[in-house]
Amino acid sequence: MEDPFREELKALLRDAGVIAVLVIDRLQDAVPLARALVAGGVRVMELTLRTDCALDALRAIREEVPEMTAGAGTVLTPGQVAAVSDAGAAFGVSPGLNPRVVTAAREAGLSFAPGVAVPSDVESALELGCRLLKLFPAEPMGGVAYLKSMAAPYEHLGVGFVPLGGINTGNLPSYLSEPLITAIGGSWIAPRDLIVQGDWSAIEQRAREARLLVDACRAQ
Repeated sequence: MEDPFREELKALLRDAGVIAVLVIDRLQDAVPLARALVAGGVRVMELTLRTDCALDALRAIREEVPEMTAGAGTVLTPGQVAAVSDAGAAFGVSPGLNPRVVTAAREAGLSFAPGVAVPSDVESALELGCRLLKLFPAEPMGGVAYLKSMAAPYEHLGVGFVPLGGINTGNLPSYLSEPLITAIGGSWIAPRDLIVQGDWSAIEQRAREARLLVDACRAQ
């Protein structure tokens, strides 16, 4: 079965190395936030569906900041798959594995990476054709050491992972040095409080620091 996550988009995530995971409470913050991230060198975001304005924020970013690859996170139902697809999401991710959601994404033509935490999750995802998987929550589960042990039986199948949960500038290099990892996601680049404060310069600086770390890791 074909992977629902398009290969060209996987390559883009691999080149990006880091995905900014965001919660936007006010629609007016969406565009300046995306512009600050792009200015700092972070061009992929996962906008979580945890607030009422999330879909409108996604539409605004897609329309006004086209250089940002904007995906949707916390996609929990088939209805949300349809909504984010209609809003122009480049991809979708979920914290766990719901076969109905994966099937809906495939039918909608939406690149999708379900969340996994244990080997049974990986096998269920493989049964659905998924080869790009979100490891969540990465650090509480044991970090890179856990991922390497858990994923070892499936490595020959071409599985890639996007870890999220507890990743920051301190442990980012250890993740990106692992070939299993396509990219990492993190909320430290643009935390909710800085977004609410409208501190775009601080977010741009955090994005720049993340970009420099990714580039340094990939140059080794």
